[in-house]
Amino acid sequence: MTALFRRIMPSKKLRITARSIAQFLKMGQNLIKRVECWACVVFVHHHKGGQFISYRRLEEWQNAIAHQIQSCSTLSQLSQLKTSILYDSRKFKKQYLPKTLDLLNQMCIDRQDILEIWESSNSIAS
Repeated sequence: MTALFRRIMPSKKLRITARSIAQFLKMGQNLIKRVECWACVVFVHHHKGGQFISYRRLEEWQNAIAHQIQSCSTLSQLSQLKTSILYDSRKFKKQYLPKTLDLLNQMCIDRQDILEIWESSNSIAS
């Protein structure tokens, strides 16, 4: 379990719905019988049996990371988070879409710009 995974705690904090799973699996929601959020994966019971899905593949995971980025109040916190994201995405390369990584990277850059402006204005005021 990576630092990013422990930070997000998906089985406890993410709200995974049958609708979002159906959208991910490109099937009708009525075909999903039950969704179980386990510690490291989601198990979906559907019309063809069952299947495991990594949290990292779901939109809720991306949204949770985006929230973590926006919650960083210092450049140091952001830097630690960026390192965690980079490590996690390298370790679980197949579970991240390139467009997801591009979006998260751009969010980090945008947040860094905001924090740099904020920190420089605070140092001028002091």
